[in-house]
Parts: sequence; C-alpha cells; structure tokens
Amino acid sequence: MTRYSLLLLAAICGYAQSVVLENGTAKMTWELAGGSLVGFELKELPLNPFTWETPTTKNQARARGHFLCLDRWGAPSEAEKTAGMPFHGEASNVTWRLIGKTASDAEMAVQLPLARIAVKRTVRLDGSSAVITESVTNEHPLGRVYNMVQHPTIGPPFLDETTVVDSNARRGFLQSSPMPNPEYPVVVWPQALKDGIPVNLRYLHDDPNPAVVSFVIDDAYGWVTAFHPAKGLLLGYIWKTSEYPWLNIWRHVEGGKPFARGLEFGTTGLHQPYPVLIQKGRILDRPLLAFLDSAETVTRSWQVFYGKAPAGFAGVAAVRRVGDEWAIVGRGRGEVRGKNLLN
Repeated sequence: MTRYSLLLLAAICGYAQSVVLENGTAKMTWELAGGSLVGFELKELPLNPFTWETPTTKNQARARGHFLCLDRWGAPSEAEKTAGMPFHGEASNVTWRLIGKTASDAEMAVQLPLARIAVKRTVRLDGSSAVITESVTNEHPLGRVYNMVQHPTIGPPFLDETTVVDSNARRGFLQSSPMPNPEYPVVVWPQALKDGIPVNLRYLHDDPNPAVVSFVIDDAYGWVTAFHPAKGLLLGYIWKTSEYPWLNIWRHVEGGKPFARGLEFGTTGLHQPYPVLIQKGRILDRPLLAFLDSAETVTRSWQVFYGKAPAGFAGVAAVRRVGDEWAIVGRGRGEVRGKNLLN
C-alpha cells in the first residue's frame, strides 16, 4: 500500500484528538480530525464562537468551526468528483498529525493524498490573540493551480440576530449573479442586493439571501470582525491582502434562526470549479486562483483575536496599525488595543 493510500485510509477512518493551547487569558482548541479550530474562549467569560460543524459521524474528519479550504474553494469538476475530490478540497477531510506542542504553541502537518500538497501549520497563542502560519508545498513533479481559503464559521449562541459583522471590504459581487459576468451588479460593503432591494450584511436575521457575497479589499491588511453586543465579546481576523485578496461572506439560517456565518478570506472570490476560474481569470482586478510550481513552498499567515469590548461599543469602525499594536476603533464608543503578531 502506498503512502498516499495509507493517508487516505486514515482520513476515511478518522480519529478524534484535540490540541488544547492555553494561558492565563484564553483557551484555544484545534481538532486534528479535519485540522479545524473548534474552540476559542476567554477564561473570564467562556463563550465559544466556533460551534458550527458539518453533520457527520462524530469522530470523522470533517469541516468544523474555522477550517481550511485547500486545494480549492467550492466544488470540484465532475471528473474530479468522480476521482474522489471533496467539496472545498481535502484539508478538512483528512486527519492532521501533531508535530510538537507547548502550553501555548503547536505545530501540526498534513499531506493531501489527491492534491499531493503538504501543509505545515504553526499556532502561537499570545494572550487572547493567536498568529497562525501555514506553509503549503507542492509534492507533485509538475506545477499546478490551486486555491487556499480560510473558512472561519461562527455559530450559536455567539451568533444570533444581534451579532454584528464589520470589515474593511469594499467592492463586491453576488455569487448568485449569472456567469460569465457575475461581478455585475457591483455592490459596496456592507450592502448586498436581493431582487434589487438593499440588504445589510452586517446582520443576519431569518432570511440568508443573498447567501454568499464576495468582496475585495483595497488596504494592505484585510480585517473582519464579529461582535456580540449582549456579551460584549469581539472576535476578529487580520491578514495581508497580498496573501489573501478576497473576503467571502456566507450566511445560513435554519428554523428561521441564524445558524452559520462564514467570514472567509482567501486567494479566490469565485465559488466555481477550476475550468470556470481559468476561463474567467480575474474579477474586480483580483486573481481567482494561484499557482504552485513543482516542489514550491508558499507561506501565508493570519491573526485571530478575541476579547471583551468596552461599554458603549457597537461594532468596529476601523482597525489601524499603531506601532506594535492593532487599534480596533469602536463604531460607538471605545477602542481596543491588541498586539500585532503578524510579521
């Protein structure tokens, strides 16, 4: 049996093993079966935003919480599907292995059997922030196109009708718009359109439509936040737009209640198989795919933070870099300062 066959067998069988990082401020939990961030809580006020998961066998590797879409975002082609390629790629459907761990740091890795891509991930928890660095290596002797999308997905009880999502996203388009020019009409964050009527994407109530809207960001750093007013808790992400030029907002409702919100940032903004992406090429002057040459390694990083907002805070108006800190400016009153962990 080949090495890739053994890896695929491990992915099918799956096993549950949690990697828990913690300090005096926060606790972070990763699941090796799928490689997902499944828990992030403050010691003083435990409320985990990452409760969403794909329904399947309990210990099976699957998409949960914040998972990685690699080597694609969305559906494979029909031929790739027949060959066994899953939706959103293999990264959340295989079991990762733990390489090393301390109380607040971890290193894990995985090899994707069909894509023949290897991933090494380091996690460093510092207070109530963490920086995650992921290196992807092409193990195939030939170069190939690929995509890499971070898929943070928040769920109840952190997600409800009052949860506010903010971002420095700008122009965008509806994934429901028809090809070959889905970028028309262009929308501007936080507005989307349903049957020509404006929809405010900062909130999710009983209607998830439009379900997926994708945006580009004009700044050097992209950011997206989710704020729970009743608890005063703020979750946020920061990344370099040179590494992840797109933000994709997914909204899902079950039983008339908010059930999932995807705050997805990545290398593509079109939810289509590769033949469509290659033909389209670019949207809003941003690429829709990346290229990984033979034996090439590409490294990307992102920062996640979670904290208590001050009284009067009503969401995020801006995130600014101030020396070695991020200044998160409140839409109402108040400002939150956090360490800059990105290089």
